[in-house]
Amino acid sequence: MVNFFNSAISGILQGIFEWLPISSEGMVAVFISLVLKGVDAVDFALFLHLGTLLAVLVYFRKDWLEVLSMKNKPLFRFLSISTLISLPFGFLFYETIGEAAVGAGLLAITGLGLLATSFFQKKRREEAGTFWSLDKLALAAGFLQGLSVIPGLSRSGSTVFALSLGKLSPQEVLRLSYMMSAPAVLASTAFLVANDASFIPFSWPALLFSFLAGLFFLRLLIGLSQRTNFSRFTLVFGLLCLAGAALEAIM
Repeated sequence: MVNFFNSAISGILQGIFEWLPISSEGMVAVFISLVLKGVDAVDFALFLHLGTLLAVLVYFRKDWLEVLSMKNKPLFRFLSISTLISLPFGFLFYETIGEAAVGAGLLAITGLGLLATSFFQKKRREEAGTFWSLDKLALAAGFLQGLSVIPGLSRSGSTVFALSLGKLSPQEVLRLSYMMSAPAVLASTAFLVANDASFIPFSWPALLFSFLAGLFFLRLLIGLSQRTNFSRFTLVFGLLCLAGAALEAIM
């Protein structure tokens, strides 16, 4: 029997951690393993990504409509390339090194990379330097999203790092990072349900709160990104990556 309160809390945690450079499934799975008995904690945590996926679809609904109607071809191209890269690489990494306990170390490297990016991008923007094209960003972000199947490696942290190599605003970086997660989440959820759907009947409270909390904190984070410069944005995300890596290393 799944407690409604604990189930709701697990959904809220997913709605918060999904947008931060911390492995949300790792954090949520730890909580679930402590409070929800008789549930596969990792599978349940992964399933809750469906709630934050709905938040991405609702919040960026205008962008999705433009993609589906082909009114925004650059965004369609970016999402197509990143998805075609991330899905096969994600499956490959899952089958080969998905169980390796190296995620925290990679997350720390991502954090250091973001700190370096904060410094160098500031100089490049001041000097009008060259930046990666959107196609190159899609390739890099897609690869790192596939790599994030490794336990402990944050999807948002790694994709934000890749996207920070282009001349994008903090808001654009977050928008692309979160939108490109949608196809991957749909694929992983379908795979999960196909293998074991036993937890679905009692997962709806957690799923609902995952969506509501995800929508609230997504709106909050995007709003904050609109009021900060790029160097400060990557600096904060880099520090969060290092904090997340430290937290996961001691868990």
